[in-house]
Order: sequence, then C-alpha cells, then structure tokens
Amino acid sequence: MSPETIIWSLIAASTASCLVAGVFLSFSDFTMRSLNLATREAASQTMQILNREVFRSAFIVLLVGMAPVAVIIGGLAVVWPLQTGLEEIILGSLSYILGVFCVTMFGNVPKNKKLAAMADGSPEAQTYWPTYYKGWMFWNHVRMIFSLATALCYMDAAVLIAIAL
Repeated sequence: MSPETIIWSLIAASTASCLVAGVFLSFSDFTMRSLNLATREAASQTMQILNREVFRSAFIVLLVGMAPVAVIIGGLAVVWPLQTGLEEIILGSLSYILGVFCVTMFGNVPKNKKLAAMADGSPEAQTYWPTYYKGWMFWNHVRMIFSLATALCYMDAAVLIAIAL
C-alpha cells in the first residue's frame, strides 16, 4: 500500500470518526438536556422514537462501519512499511473499538433496549427516564470523547506520515 493511500485512508477514517463525535456531542450538549427539560412522557417517547429512527440513518452506517475499519486500519498498521505514526494509528483504533463501539454496545444499547421494551411514553417509561437519562448521558460523554480521540489520532498519524515522506 502506498504512503499516499495510507494517508488518505487515515484522513477518511478521521473524518468519519469526527462525524460520529459530532453526533454524540449534539446529544451530550443539547439534545438530551432539552429532552430532559420536557415532561417525562415527552422525553421518554421522543427518545424511543429517536432510537428506532437511528437505524435508518447515515449515522448508524458511520458508527457501526467504523468498527471494522478501525480493526483493519489497526491491523494493517503493524504490517505497513511505514513505522511513522504507528502508535497513533494503534491508539486511534483501540480508542474507537473500546471507547466507542464497546461502550455503545455495552453502555448505551442495553439502556435503549430496556426503554424500547416499554410502551412509548408509558408510565413505566416515565419512571425509568431519570435513570435512563443519567446513565445514557454518562456513556454518551465517554463515547464522544473517544470518537474525537480516534479522529485526532488518525489525523495526527496522517500528518506525521506526510511529513516523513
């Protein structure tokens, strides 16, 4: 693989991870806080709808698609002829796999599934909302930070490789 292909691949992966971070940021910064200001019925029902609609979005393609990309980029980094940026690439890949994908699967998704099992805006969902909100927000902050870290690591590696050429 040519150094130029590696650089452009890292830039593309960095951009994708940055877009994922941006969506997480919007939820951490204002979407969830706004929902929490609504009634529990409106908040829980809206989140239930959002959790169903996300599966029809470009975001889900980026979120899930970046996991195998991170595995491939991290794995290939070990055999690429360039040693410059190797640590940044491996750190970026681990950051996405552990801090974004695994946190999503084991932190946010179980909470989403529990909320989805309740009728939209039901008294049960309303009662669960404060617990859901607190836990979901914590894990969302974590995955926002790690998706941004991934983007920065990949971009740093791309710049280091380009400088070394």
